Amino acid sequence: MSPRSVVTAVAPPAAAGRPGPPIRTTPTGMRDLDWIRGTLQTAIALEHATMPLYSAAMYSLEVQNYPSYNIIRSVLMEEMVHMAAAANMLAALGGSPAISGLAPDWPAAGLPGGVMPDLTAVLAPLSPRHLADFMRIEAPAYLLTERERRPAYPTIGHFYDALREALAANADAVRRAVRAGGPANQVGGNLGYPVFGRDDEAADPVEQFLDTLDLITDQGEGAHSATVEAGGAYQHEGSHYARFAELRHQRRYLPPEPGIPFTRETEPAFFQGQEIPWPVVINTLAVPSDGYAAVLAADPDAPAARKELDAFDAACTAMMTALDLAWNGPEETSWPSLGAAVERMNDMRVLSCFTIMRRQIPAETVERLDVLYPEEYKLLAEYTDLGRPVFYGPRFRNNAAR
Repeated sequence: MSPRSVVTAVAPPAAAGRPGPPIRTTPTGMRDLDWIRGTLQTAIALEHATMPLYSAAMYSLEVQNYPSYNIIRSVLMEEMVHMAAAANMLAALGGSPAISGLAPDWPAAGLPGGVMPDLTAVLAPLSPRHLADFMRIEAPAYLLTERERRPAYPTIGHFYDALREALAANADAVRRAVRAGGPANQVGGNLGYPVFGRDDEAADPVEQFLDTLDLITDQGEGAHSATVEAGGAYQHEGSHYARFAELRHQRRYLPPEPGIPFTRETEPAFFQGQEIPWPVVINTLAVPSDGYAAVLAADPDAPAARKELDAFDAACTAMMTALDLAWNGPEETSWPSLGAAVERMNDMRVLSCFTIMRRQIPAETVERLDVLYPEEYKLLAEYTDLGRPVFYGPRFRNNAAR
């Protein structure tokens, strides 16, 4: 990995699964083992926050076995691995991953941990505008504008660079903490998720942690500056940025010959492979901050719509509760709990695609959105085509955290 500029910071430990207060700049010497544990909890929240965004776009596709769907799903699956890896690192250090309380607000200003505060994160259907957000989330630093580089953590990679530096500075304390263990489980070793300090006592947990952070950033942004490929360890597959760029350009990633540097200006030249036709998208209304409360109040069919929305949120809540139990419940029930979470994920897809997103919002209600949401109307119109029939979308509410 090429070095990035590292911002030293402190992340207070999170309560009830929520990321702590915004990360504050702090001297490097103050970033101790407790800081590392708190930052890993924030990393769990950070990785989790990407999943509803990508899932809402994926669910909005009318056909769910075409290239567009599979590309988004491939990114989503790797985000699950990244979240699990952060949880396993925290468990290895004696912490208890807090998952049942994770409940991002939507729309959101940036991602947890103070990452890319310039981004407005919206639950919305797939669109070129939404893909620009996804590419911003996964963008490597060298593709950012000067304005985008200004925050302490302009990319997810910068966030993890600060964690890398702290792990190296506290290497002996990290090794002692892993040897001491803790009450939480590590989950998914039999699925290929990274686990630490268990199967190979000769392995250095610090190196294992650093390798895992490389996995996360390589898959997201690319293996080093000037590439959007994940590197030889991952068969040079396209990074998350590259996969979303394929959808944006509607062409497969195909580096030009002879090779040229990958920049914002040359990017289109790297996506001249097989055509990826734009999919049929269900025109859902981007989820406003009240979770459709004002829309439902104006919808004569509100009881039926609310029942469907609530069923999805119940499945979402059950998934989060099951994931929390996988890490924090009895070890013998960890695997069944993970399986239950996977079942609830499937329930969410079915409830979203075949009930919620088939329910149209009355046209007269859509016409009054500027009155119902005077402060959010511009955002809603940016992510939803209000000139076409508009449908409800999933809210991804975690009732266990409310």
